[in-house]
Amino acid sequence: MRTMMTAAALAAIGLTSCATTTSAQDAPRVVMETDAGRMVVELDLARAPLSTCNFLSYVTDGDYDGGRFFRTVVRATNAGNPHPIDVIQAATPRGDDDDLRPPIPLERTRDTGLSHVAGAISMARDGPDTATSSFFIVTQDTPALDFGGGRNPDGEGFAAFGRLVEGLDVARRIQMSPANSEERLTPSVVIRSTRIEGHVPPGCHP
Repeated sequence: MRTMMTAAALAAIGLTSCATTTSAQDAPRVVMETDAGRMVVELDLARAPLSTCNFLSYVTDGDYDGGRFFRTVVRATNAGNPHPIDVIQAATPRGDDDDLRPPIPLERTRDTGLSHVAGAISMARDGPDTATSSFFIVTQDTPALDFGGGRNPDGEGFAAFGRLVEGLDVARRIQMSPANSEERLTPSVVIRSTRIEGHVPPGCHP
């Protein structure tokens, strides 16, 4: 089971400095080019600094290039779960268990004020404080993913940290692509590149 990073571990990847005061003007954007089209996500550095800086560390090192959207969950066919969701999940080329960097603390929506609305980007996880590189994009409003929601049995929810400002139609197209009985896209959708617009925010530097 992954555990919360120590202060030293956070500092090692430059996340402690993310807690500095930020504003909406500091919101970085990441352009994601996929085989299904282009998506642009605006990250909420002000309210979800740990998740944002963690994601950007993978982006700036090119870790998502050649990765894939590998999973789709569709509410209409997810009836076996009392809390169905609409999401697509992505991973680096090393897979959804890629732990090249230490896991990060869970930024609960209770604390950030963010929610899993259509277009939200959020960190995939197992237990609390276990998220590393795998992320998902929500295609329809899904409050079951928020703190107190029932999708995860622990009720802690997931860490939303931004939202698509372009390409929700692309995300929905990926979601409706062919998949097998285990919710795996067949074939998966390649992430050609992820690039930050401009520079890494100062708050994400060591």
